[in-house]
Amino acid sequence: MEQRRLGRTGHRSSLAILGGAAFWDSDPETTERAFELALAAGVNHLDVAPQYGRAQELLGPLIPPVRDRLFVACKTLRHHPDGVRAQLEESLRLLHCDHVDLYQLHAVTDLDELEARAGAIDAIVTARDEGLCRWVGITGHELGAPAAHLEALRRYDLDTVMFPVNPQLWSDPSYRTDAEALVGHASEHDVGVMAIKAAAARPWGDRAHTASTWYEPYATRDEVTRGVRFALSIPGVTAICTPGDTAVLPLALAAAEEYVPMSEAERDAAVAAVSDEPSIFPMPV
Repeated sequence: MEQRRLGRTGHRSSLAILGGAAFWDSDPETTERAFELALAAGVNHLDVAPQYGRAQELLGPLIPPVRDRLFVACKTLRHHPDGVRAQLEESLRLLHCDHVDLYQLHAVTDLDELEARAGAIDAIVTARDEGLCRWVGITGHELGAPAAHLEALRRYDLDTVMFPVNPQLWSDPSYRTDAEALVGHASEHDVGVMAIKAAAARPWGDRAHTASTWYEPYATRDEVTRGVRFALSIPGVTAICTPGDTAVLPLALAAAEEYVPMSEAERDAAVAAVSDEPSIFPMPV
């Protein structure tokens, strides 16, 4: 699998990042099979969080044998510095790591939330200074995430951003403008950019859930490939996080392994093909 430099971190990240959300309610056998599948495909980057159910405890025992070739990223939703520090230490214990490579403010979706997380940022920077993490980032869903992340980069010395990128979202002129401004600023300041929700299709609505994701993901090879190729073809995007469903994971890995850049015309066609789909945002409560 192709690798790209994740901004100033210097890490050569695989195009696909293993998204830990897929293991929120998994079991050891399923988790190990998926983990090994990802490694075999060339994945060298794991993204996980305490909010992903059982993911940390299931993935933790698998990490030590490959720690020297795996970039481990984790997150926190907490606001108070003491709570952030306690959660980081608990994640380190569950992940069997003495440090994580990247620690991120999780789910910052608007300026009010960014303001409320000032103490959390201070705690993470302190942890970085002490060697408990090497780099600091920010993540978020919702339509307001790109604008909030751009303001965060202006206020703080952050190393990475992670936000949604897919053709349907690019059909929203306001979102696209904010997202392109964020990616442009990140490129100018050598900040790594990671995309989430590349294979997201639509809200579930009244349909029966056939995947473990909170949104309905695309489920065919062509649809998943279209989303992955689109996200990876946005200038400045380093990598995509794989969807939070172990059944869709192989399709996303295959799309990343076989990645061929989309031309601008192909990106426009991808946007047009899904512009009538409803947005997955706002997230369901």
